[in-house]
Amino acid sequence: MSKTTARKPKTARKASAKIRYESTGRNLTSQAGLIPVIKFLDALGFSGLFGSQVHHQRADNAQYQLVDAVFLVLVGLLGGARSISQCVVLWSDGVLQRVAGWLRLPDESTLGRLFKELTERHISELETLVHAVRKRVWARALRAGRSRIALQCQKWVDADSSVKTVYGRQQGTAKGYNPHKRGAPSYHPLLAFCTDTKEILQAWLRTGSAYTSNGIVEFMKQLLAQLPLIKVKLKGLAQLLAQQHWTPIRRQPGWEQCEFQYQANGWRHPRFFVAVRCRMECADDHPQGELLALEHYESFCYVTTEPLSPWQAHRTYGERATSETWIEEAKSQMGLAHLKTDNFLANAALFQCAVLAYNTARWMALLSGNATLKRWEPQTIRIFLIRVAGKLLTGANQLRIKLPRQHLHPKVWEDWLALSQPA
Repeated sequence: MSKTTARKPKTARKASAKIRYESTGRNLTSQAGLIPVIKFLDALGFSGLFGSQVHHQRADNAQYQLVDAVFLVLVGLLGGARSISQCVVLWSDGVLQRVAGWLRLPDESTLGRLFKELTERHISELETLVHAVRKRVWARALRAGRSRIALQCQKWVDADSSVKTVYGRQQGTAKGYNPHKRGAPSYHPLLAFCTDTKEILQAWLRTGSAYTSNGIVEFMKQLLAQLPLIKVKLKGLAQLLAQQHWTPIRRQPGWEQCEFQYQANGWRHPRFFVAVRCRMECADDHPQGELLALEHYESFCYVTTEPLSPWQAHRTYGERATSETWIEEAKSQMGLAHLKTDNFLANAALFQCAVLAYNTARWMALLSGNATLKRWEPQTIRIFLIRVAGKLLTGANQLRIKLPRQHLHPKVWEDWLALSQPA
């Protein structure tokens, strides 16, 4: 009689080890990746630029200045904070405090009071600050050979508006166009993006009842940028396009094109328009589908000063203009128009802080020269580069950060750390 022995099954996991907890760790941080952000802003001379652009003076006995509040919120948003209180909590990290030079931190109520001191002039100056920091970044990118955007005579700008639903009673909100939550009060910010760098060139916080194009002329005048190609949003556009003479586009089955001059109300002279449309099939469940064949088109219209055919204009816009994606990134991943108080001007200032936070991530990617980092969304940067464990080591009058030996993206991480060094 043969004797059989049971084989021990293979396993991928053994019994967990016994753990003893000790609360003796010192100088630890879970967000070591924010340290390069802090040092990057220092290397740009952010505080000095702020002082030259934003003129806000507090009483002599005030412990905190506006630059302190903006810096605190800016870094907090990059770290994932979604409210003023969360910004304060993030800065409770002793390592970040030590690296940034904080001697004491303001609480939530102090920050709220400080932002509520601001006037419309201060909001305008914060917008100017965004331009000033961008100019310095672009100059630095040019010197480093990372980008020639500063030398380009024409820059592609993608302007669009968005809706941010608001819950509760915040000053400046109103009911308006809100496809996500009909009838709910909202803000209706207006933004312009640089398609080359994905950064926000300029942004205004507007009440929710503002029409999409309200203030666009003044907005673009302030931006001082050329717009060689703009996607058109006009009332009655469908009727205007229906009146045009359409011709088939060669080698593009189902597509047609047209060109025409048009002068809208308030315009000093007519402008040149190009448009394309694609024939769409009528839905099977259309109530008249069985009675007659209906033609339905999806149309795209542009006003341009470039020598482009309608199809070329459509292709060019499709390749360059993706501001809807960037707006959603800024809103959902960087808290754009999310931090709110009961004061509209305070909210407008917090809105500009979010613009600076979003742009800081874009500026660091631009100056890194790392193609992967340029593609990453803010949340991806937060997961892989910001939320990194570290230990602060002191000695010999020097601060050192001990980091994990291995990183999932070593080259991106190396380039991220290098951004903390002076130019």
